[in-house]
Amino acid sequence: MIRRLLNLVPPGTVAVGAGLALLGLASYVHLAVAGHSLTEADYNSLSVLWTIVFTLGIGLFMPIEQEIARLVAARHSQGLPPGPILARGAALAAGLLTAVVALIIALRGTLADRLFAGDGTMVTVLIGALAGLAVAHTTRGVLSGLQLFPWYGTQLGIDGGLRIAIVAVLGLNGVTNPVWYAAVLVIAPVAGAILTAPPVLRAIGGGVPVAWATLLRGLGLLTASSLLAQVVVNIGVINVKLLDPSDVATAGALLSALVLVRIPLFVFASLQASLLPGLATSASTGDLTGFHNLLRRALGIVSALGLTGAVLAVLLGPWLVQTLFDAPGVLGHGDFAWLAVATLAYLWAMVLGQALLALDRHRAQALAWAIGVAALVVATLAPVSTALRVELGYAIGSVVVAATMAVLLRRRTSPSTPTHTPPLEAVTPGVTGGI
Repeated sequence: MIRRLLNLVPPGTVAVGAGLALLGLASYVHLAVAGHSLTEADYNSLSVLWTIVFTLGIGLFMPIEQEIARLVAARHSQGLPPGPILARGAALAAGLLTAVVALIIALRGTLADRLFAGDGTMVTVLIGALAGLAVAHTTRGVLSGLQLFPWYGTQLGIDGGLRIAIVAVLGLNGVTNPVWYAAVLVIAPVAGAILTAPPVLRAIGGGVPVAWATLLRGLGLLTASSLLAQVVVNIGVINVKLLDPSDVATAGALLSALVLVRIPLFVFASLQASLLPGLATSASTGDLTGFHNLLRRALGIVSALGLTGAVLAVLLGPWLVQTLFDAPGVLGHGDFAWLAVATLAYLWAMVLGQALLALDRHRAQALAWAIGVAALVVATLAPVSTALRVELGYAIGSVVVAATMAVLLRRRTSPSTPTHTPPLEAVTPGVTGGI
């Protein structure tokens, strides 16, 4: 199965995998050094900022990257330059960023007081980090669409390598200001985008402006699904801060725990780029038997990953978060069990979501995530401890999403029904869950 999936990966994706691996390692190093260098309160603030950055950054700008990649690939196959697509994509990313930044500025005082212990500088860094992700995802869309996967992987690698290098310098010099550890999330992605800009600039070219409808078609549903998926997997850390502002230990400990239990999600990211084209090929040719066989095998792989990760997390999790991240000992084996169950269900939802996309059922995917978020909200209101409330929210929300998608997938596409699928070469290697 793995060999079959890897055979579907476009040339150069090994470089992307290497970049993803370095970027993933950087997340662990970043949080580990910060955990050993900062006070509980400061690490709590960094954890909240980290969560917001990747929830909004990936939720808003990953769909733009994917649409840019799809359209650039289509033009590239016709010998046309990507300039008009990049212009529209960059304008759209800038527009979304401007709207989000305007909202953040309007709420600056409230955000600083409720989330960052009154530190307005962290709000400024939040804006910078979101801008960095907007730039990075926009350029990655062009690199992916042009099949410049070694350059794509290089950008990921530069981002990860710089994170490791900068936090190492901060740790070795005894820096204890959380703003510096947060600023890494601004510097690294921007530097990665700048250093991998040459192939993008060489390829831009000119041409007739592309109609907005071409880029926006389906983007709304894709963005909604992306944002809701990030809410399910990331909102727990923010909820701890909102539900019990005086608890400075749990938010940081929860982020450290989530980084550990979500290792299977990172592994899935390396398979995600090859799963969708495989499913899309089967769907577009009316091979429903092949479609369901591939879907079952993919579910088998992620189940094995999730269960293996669950056993290790439950057995070693409490010790690992204290040893690696110097996190407070507020989470026990039961907490890790809930988080592991949630991650397994989230993996199922990611696979089933790919199946819905392969069938061009973007609306069904968005509906499932919306129902899951509603279930998360209800579960978070349970009259139990703060930590258990957010763990139940993550677990129940993920289970409901996966179950809803499974029900929606029972409406099988007839072999004679044409199924629209994106160009296979346009599928972008995605990073799941935020790193």
